[in-house]
Amino acid sequence: MTLEIRSIETVSIKTEGLLFDMDGVLISSIGSVNRCWRRWCAMYGVADAENFDVPHGTRAVDIIRMLKPELDEAAVAEGLRAIEDMEIEDTADLTVLPGVKALLGWLPAERWAIVTSCTRRLLLARLRAAGLPVPVRLISGDMVERGKPDPEPYRCGAELLGLRPDECVVVEDAPSGVGAGVAAGSRVLGVLGTHSAEELHGATWIVGSLEELAVTATPDGLELRFAPVG
Repeated sequence: MTLEIRSIETVSIKTEGLLFDMDGVLISSIGSVNRCWRRWCAMYGVADAENFDVPHGTRAVDIIRMLKPELDEAAVAEGLRAIEDMEIEDTADLTVLPGVKALLGWLPAERWAIVTSCTRRLLLARLRAAGLPVPVRLISGDMVERGKPDPEPYRCGAELLGLRPDECVVVEDAPSGVGAGVAAGSRVLGVLGTHSAEELHGATWIVGSLEELAVTATPDGLELRFAPVG
């Protein structure tokens, strides 16, 4: 069985596993992210809170430490819980991105994982709100010591699939995630949306959306076909 692609100008690659970022790749929650972080900044007295530009693809705990370095670990945990609660509650404009439901509904469960910077609690809440399947294998931001752009998350994701990072293709929309995938030793498929092609220049390939991706199961993995940007 194959998910078909509309363009005939394609490249074909083989991989043993796919490691998906979530926000900006599978779903769009950018509206919620921006609203909630600006509320959080106002609550915690961050200057110019209403104009805070969220560093997309960065763990919430790392954003909190960047914004409020004076907080001790208990206060950081309290702040993390506060932003989690806000984002779990704010799902008004959360959307599933093109091609995602068909792709995830078809992929063999043992061939893919989600590797996200958000916490497990927020990950599960967003997947439920979006009506997407919860994968058997996932890595959330609170399951690793170091978040993206460190390679640890994608190394852990590959390990969950029983693979080496170089046997996987990472699917990412943010420069920090692209950097993490490259540093882990994976090939990276960048997806446009939250960032421009220029900002994702470190990716091995770039596509407009996952709607442009065709996947075929093979005896030893997956064959991907797509028309790269540029």
